[in-house]
Amino acid sequence: MSQRYEPYPVVDVFAGPGGLGEGFSSLTNERGERRFESVVAIERDDSSYQTLLLRHFLHRFPKGELPDNYYRYLKGEIDRETLYMNHQSQIADAKKSALKISLGPESHSEVEKIISLKISNKTKWALVGGPPCQAYSLVGRSRMMGKPEFEQDERHTLYLEYLKLIIDHRPPVFVMENVKGLLSATINGKSAINRIVRDLANPKAAVKNGTTGLSYKLYSLSEIEKPGDEVDPKLFLVRAENYGVPQARHRMFIVGIREDLKIKPKQLRPHGPPTVRQTIGGLPPVRSEISKGKDSIQGWRDEIAQLGSLDIGSEFNGAPFAKKIANGISLRSIQSLTSPRASSSLQYPRATGRHRTLKELHDPCLTVLTSHEARSHMASDLRRYMYAAVFANITGTSPKLADFPEALLPKHENVELGRKGKMFSDRFRVQLPDQVATTITSHISKDGHYFIHYDPSQCRSLTVREAARLQTFPDNYHFEGTRTSQYHQVGNAVPPYLAQQIAAIIAEVLDCMKGSA
Repeated sequence: MSQRYEPYPVVDVFAGPGGLGEGFSSLTNERGERRFESVVAIERDDSSYQTLLLRHFLHRFPKGELPDNYYRYLKGEIDRETLYMNHQSQIADAKKSALKISLGPESHSEVEKIISLKISNKTKWALVGGPPCQAYSLVGRSRMMGKPEFEQDERHTLYLEYLKLIIDHRPPVFVMENVKGLLSATINGKSAINRIVRDLANPKAAVKNGTTGLSYKLYSLSEIEKPGDEVDPKLFLVRAENYGVPQARHRMFIVGIREDLKIKPKQLRPHGPPTVRQTIGGLPPVRSEISKGKDSIQGWRDEIAQLGSLDIGSEFNGAPFAKKIANGISLRSIQSLTSPRASSSLQYPRATGRHRTLKELHDPCLTVLTSHEARSHMASDLRRYMYAAVFANITGTSPKLADFPEALLPKHENVELGRKGKMFSDRFRVQLPDQVATTITSHISKDGHYFIHYDPSQCRSLTVREAARLQTFPDNYHFEGTRTSQYHQVGNAVPPYLAQQIAAIIAEVLDCMKGSA
């Protein structure tokens, strides 16, 4: 009888709802045994932490053998407290690994002790995670420019806590993730990414004023470095759509391997992603509700019917697509849609022809979807969304503000600048069905203008579940908290499918290390 495989420990900091950790925890060997065990995952936001804790609880069960009570919880038959009460040993274990802690100087000593206890005498393990990224994001920076507090924002320097963890525990390998905005961000007038790369390579020199003795070789997961050249920060950029993720998500991933190990990691293997339609097209259709005033099916139809009064042909001077758009704006396609919310009747396609990415999302025991609920929209936005979706279906492109009839333009002071292409010209963006999605960001929690569903008959933005699928979260991955919080969690996460591919590379690095775990 073969010996049981011992998974490698992984420590996940700034864990969010667990996207990066989920990828590591879901990686198995040929016998179906997990390659990694998340022994510590730290998150400070309460809703994200509750999501993380729930997932750690589920990892206490064999893969593919989630308890019936979990599915009862998803159906609303029992509450979360009852779920945990029925599986006390598993939730007790989960609470030992999923921890609600705000990383920083005040918690450093506590965290150092926790990780030391969990890692114990292990020599083969991984540190993963990245500091909060909002201050580095291009949108975040544009909003903060000119404000004195921007340079002092803690999110600029929380990566120093990551450095301190590296110094404390000397992991053989680490993975740091952050946003593309790092490439152009500055701290005190100097390049943020150059400083971070320098610090990660020599963490003690960065934190302890010149003390050396611990160094890391940094590697890209997607680009080949030229021998003898200094590390080009652009090499750390990973384009998720090149690795099976149905989304144009570009993020920085820096892999550090301790210099004494002399091990070079492999790179991600490119493969094509599924389209938006393949990813979310099989979910039950749901319609939006009217946000102001009493909602009803008939009232919803009446509001959209006002589109019929637009003279599309004259608006676009008889452009070839104008008549098709005018014909496409009809209520015939929505007459049979009667439910404002739908989270059941889940049916998966037959195994044949299913994209390899999507296989990771499916759970044959699941009969109900959570978080598949349309948000409410103003009546004027319902009309804009339907028009935009019809335009996209006919032209194959999402409309710019210049493509909207004047009657559908929002009453904002920057609209004319947008129509001239000077700013926010793509204020309304349809997720094109036969392409990958644009980047799912936390901004989806504020409005749905950038995330319009391609089906004109639904007249809405993406649901949390659709966004989660485009992020490659499994359908049985339940997000706790309000809907706004759930959008935030999904938008800020690492796609688990991409994380699983990264985990496979890290597992091979640890396999190559000499000695036992």
